Amino acid sequence: MKIARKTLAELAKIVTGDTKLSPYRSGPILVQLFNSYGGNDFYEQGFPSRGKYTEEKLLMLNETSSLRKLIDEIFDAREWIGKDLDPKVASAQLNKFLKFDGYEIVRDGDHFKVRETGAVAVHFDMPFPQSQDVNHVFIEEQVRKCDKKIDEGDFGGAITNARSLVEAVLLKTEKQLCPTPPQYDGDLIKLNKRVQALLNLDPARKEIGDTLRQVLSGLTSVVNGLAGMRNKMSDAHAADYKASKHHAKLAVNSAKTFVDFIFTVTPIRNERGN
Repeated sequence: MKIARKTLAELAKIVTGDTKLSPYRSGPILVQLFNSYGGNDFYEQGFPSRGKYTEEKLLMLNETSSLRKLIDEIFDAREWIGKDLDPKVASAQLNKFLKFDGYEIVRDGDHFKVRETGAVAVHFDMPFPQSQDVNHVFIEEQVRKCDKKIDEGDFGGAITNARSLVEAVLLKTEKQLCPTPPQYDGDLIKLNKRVQALLNLDPARKEIGDTLRQVLSGLTSVVNGLAGMRNKMSDAHAADYKASKHHAKLAVNSAKTFVDFIFTVTPIRNERGN
């Protein structure tokens, strides 16, 4: 991760807490923090100002993966417990600078973490954000993992989660529409065909127009492709090919588009908690 000097200077203020947007860190605490990232300093007489010291240490971490880890630690929810401060405010201030470097700080569960801007283009809103249903929780978890793994460079893992997302949504949809669904044998393509039939979305239907048939056939190809990509490029099996970022983004964005469509056309309302 590489950021500009102006961004680095603003980050230093967040780390020290001098802008009063983030928890205050004393000299000894700052030394302890940076020593955990490879430093070997002692807080003693003649120690530089906290701001200068922090900028110097951040400059040493710039262009390394440790910089991202340090920012994630700074915005870890546990660092803010008992403080009358809001990490959302501090992250918004830092994001004003980070956006020019191609990064942003976003909420990740209870924490805020760094991610590349534009890492995943398709945004997917969960239709049941407050549900505690185990299936809903699993689906939401797969969405978060898809984005997170692309951001972290785990492209094979992102493809695996994209496939798991589609699988979970299809299983949930089939269960909603069919009280006694057949036992799932792991064949994603057959599962998709069953759901297509339940939703009257089979592209082979004669009454469907050619344009809609092409779209529905494309969605079928998305599922078929995800099944194939998972076997060839994911971390679920010995991969034939090494997945790249563009492969992972294609898989994740396609999966999100597909499941968003399925939720939209499913006639049974996805009620919170069900």
